[in-house]
Amino acid sequence: MNDGYDAGHGGDGPYELVGYDEYGRPVYRHAQAAPGGQQQYDPYQQQGQFGQQAPYGQQGYGYDQYAPADGGQTAQRPYDPYDPYGSGTGHDTGQQPPTPDHGSYGYPPAAPQQPYDPYGAAATSGPQPRVAEQTAHIPQQAGPREEPQAPAPADGDRDYRTEQFAFVEEPATDSEDVIDWMKFTENRTERREEARRRARTRVVALVVTLALVAAGGVGYLWYAGKLPGVSSSDDKTGGTTAAGAQKRDVIAVHLHDTKGGGTSTALLVDNTTTKQGTAVLVPNALALTGDDGSTTTLAQSVDEQGPDATRTALDSSLGTDIEGTWRLDTPYLQILVDLVGNIEVDTDADVADPEAKDKGATPLVRKGEGQTLSGKMAVAYATHRGKGESADAQLQRFGQVMQGVLRKLSSDPQAATTTVQTLGLILDPPLTENDLGSFLAGLSDRAKGGDFRTTLLPVEDGGTLSAETSDSVVKDVLGGTAKSPDKDAAVSVSVRNATGEEDRTGKARVVLLNGGFTFLSGGTASGTEAASKVVYADAADKENALEVAKTLGLPTDAVAQGRTSANARVSVVLGQDYEPAS
Repeated sequence: MNDGYDAGHGGDGPYELVGYDEYGRPVYRHAQAAPGGQQQYDPYQQQGQFGQQAPYGQQGYGYDQYAPADGGQTAQRPYDPYDPYGSGTGHDTGQQPPTPDHGSYGYPPAAPQQPYDPYGAAATSGPQPRVAEQTAHIPQQAGPREEPQAPAPADGDRDYRTEQFAFVEEPATDSEDVIDWMKFTENRTERREEARRRARTRVVALVVTLALVAAGGVGYLWYAGKLPGVSSSDDKTGGTTAAGAQKRDVIAVHLHDTKGGGTSTALLVDNTTTKQGTAVLVPNALALTGDDGSTTTLAQSVDEQGPDATRTALDSSLGTDIEGTWRLDTPYLQILVDLVGNIEVDTDADVADPEAKDKGATPLVRKGEGQTLSGKMAVAYATHRGKGESADAQLQRFGQVMQGVLRKLSSDPQAATTTVQTLGLILDPPLTENDLGSFLAGLSDRAKGGDFRTTLLPVEDGGTLSAETSDSVVKDVLGGTAKSPDKDAAVSVSVRNATGEEDRTGKARVVLLNGGFTFLSGGTASGTEAASKVVYADAADKENALEVAKTLGLPTDAVAQGRTSANARVSVVLGQDYEPAS
């Protein structure tokens, strides 16, 4: 077994001991040549190249490492097992002749060198030569074998190899980083392009939307007749939509007072063209003509002839097209107000509780603005007529209650229909619950938006309509003049009595009905006129006016073009020259 620190078996030439490491192991180095060509001391006295054996006294085992060096001249002492410190008590064999040193294992002899003194004290007192410092290493651990370096070729003959270039040996991570960077730049470019495309799409969509909105607005204004200078329905003077070009939905409402008696009538009008809602209050004194040509009042027609005959009479008298009749008894009105959650009305009078026995009791309804009315209070206020008040005052209170109900009713057609169904009304055909609910929902939307008003139809004494006072309501609100009768329909003739004799009106009615005309009562004038007049408004009705004059026995020079009443094609004013046929 080889000892790692055996200097005799290193195979690299002679070594010398230089000390011990931290574990107590010896450390060697190459021996330096001693001055004067002396042979380096071999502590183990290895055999020469030729196999000669050193004498026993010169064996490596008798070497005292603590003996002072003498430059190779002092003879070594024999080994004394009892003298470990080399005190010199062993046997002395004498000076031995020097043995030729042929090197260890065929290596050339090392240069002569002074033996190593572990204590640093030389045998002589003279100065010692300074040994060059060498790096110590373990002998058997030979260094890496050095390849002989080829001489550098000339510049012209230099041969470059691929492994000399760094880019050939670049790690794969560099290429991955480049690929990632390219992907990042491509993704960023694509995102920018996508953002530009989205922005262009939004701009195009916005432009198209604005164009469609503008076109729709212009189309609506044209359809509604509100586009100045373009609408074909503009009249010659005002530039507003002609009354005849407007679309209206009309329903008649008759309030029946089941306790106090009497009725109140209002025409609910929804003008879908102008987006306006109106409640036209019709007085009970309005004169109507029945199917048999007899004259009656609105109140009598509602009570005696029923809703269908009354609706037809109103259409003939006002030139309207009423779509249905809603009979609303006072108990149903009370339920309706309670269903919508009470109403707010600006009351104009204190109303006593009709069920109170004490006349001095607190009023059921207080006079004031923004009064909250329950169902019972609303019925009491709608049917109230104070002492000395006209029938129109009570009719206007009914109109306030209806407007308050419309403001609280739902604007959703389905919800409004549900409210109507909850009332349990029995409607007169052709009106249905769905039709009434949808109609009331539309008016509710108008009332909530401030586009609903209440107006009173002016009626003169005798129940007639004045051409001067009724046109603003009948023509503008109801569109009465817009009703174009069929060619085969009878010509409506309004007769106003200015003879001073009341029976002349009845006689003229009989004559006109027998002549195939429709009689409309124009009432009785406050004064008298000497000559009778027959007036037509449209030139197409000139022949009809001449025929009316001939039927009544009036001269043809009494016929003239002028202004007629709102619901008649020919108007007649009977003067004192009128002589009825016997």
